Amino acid sequence: MHLTLVQTPDKTPHVTPVTDSWGNQVGKSKLLERFLVDSYKGQQHSTYALNIFKYSTKIEGKNTVVEFWDTAGQERFNNIHPSYFHQAHACIMIFDATRKITYKNLDRWYQELREARPAIPCLCAVNKIDADLNITKKNFKFPKKNDMPLYFVSAADGSNVVRLFRDAIRLAYAYKSGDSQDFIDQILRELEVREY
Repeated sequence: MHLTLVQTPDKTPHVTPVTDSWGNQVGKSKLLERFLVDSYKGQQHSTYALNIFKYSTKIEGKNTVVEFWDTAGQERFNNIHPSYFHQAHACIMIFDATRKITYKNLDRWYQELREARPAIPCLCAVNKIDADLNITKKNFKFPKKNDMPLYFVSAADGSNVVRLFRDAIRLAYAYKSGDSQDFIDQILRELEVREY
């Protein structure tokens, strides 16, 4: 999941979190459902290609529209992921507490993200902790190695979901508001100034 901030014609900041697949069935759509409508339905079909959701909030007293882009986790959609990275201003990397392979894949996805967006802030989330609360006692090397905060979350019972998303939005906003030296950010700022 990565977050992007863009300017609208009326200059209202938009935060666009993009849920990126990085593993099939880790619970990205369910985490969004829990955050957006505080609901959870046990079974759901996999996301096909892309779903976009909007959420209104205030950041530093400014009305902000948040768009969540929930992309498919199936391997056949992997080639579209880089196109979503270019305007990302934060990233949430999610893995499934019940499936080790989703944790092992994080390094590959992180490397792919960093090729497109070398400096954006990243957060890491362990989903499905309700299946085994002992997972919260484990230490995970990946987030430590990459200097990421780690969140233990559950879409099923709502544990830490709001905190995860609010922190991600806050970090994306701070990154977008800062003076990034990232080449992509420099181009995007130049395009915003020109307002074609």
